[in-house]
Amino acid sequence: MRGRLDARRTLKSLVADLRYIMKSGKRVRKLLPAIHNLVFVYSTRKRIDTLKDRLESSMPIRFIMNREHCRPVVIPESQMRSFILVAGNCDEAVLYVEPAELHLVKGQKVRITGGVFEGVIGEFVRIRHDRRVVVNIEGVMAVATTFIPPSLVEPIKE
Repeated sequence: MRGRLDARRTLKSLVADLRYIMKSGKRVRKLLPAIHNLVFVYSTRKRIDTLKDRLESSMPIRFIMNREHCRPVVIPESQMRSFILVAGNCDEAVLYVEPAELHLVKGQKVRITGGVFEGVIGEFVRIRHDRRVVVNIEGVMAVATTFIPPSLVEPIKE
């Protein structure tokens, strides 16, 4: 599927994570999907519907629906950019959080000003005894950075 979407410049991101797997009796690091069968697509609704109709027989495609409006979830581009910056960083230990597990007290909205996550916008919260910036895609998932020192974040006025 990735090849089909890449050819049309439609694929936005596959959320992947470096994991250890056993191959021929050896422990090997491999880039695997962090969430099975989840692909973010950057396109118009019309193009996605056309693609879905064309591929339906060989590959079923489903949307994550917004229950309130009964439409596919649309993620703002700035939020997606921050999510990709955090989730796409294989060198740092990021934490994937299911929406049901995310029982966070509303944190301060911040921008990271330095380091590998520079430019990420999210909420500054404490998870597992560390201060982290969480980028939450409502109803889909959230991803948290590794420890972020307060000197690398600036508050954002809403």
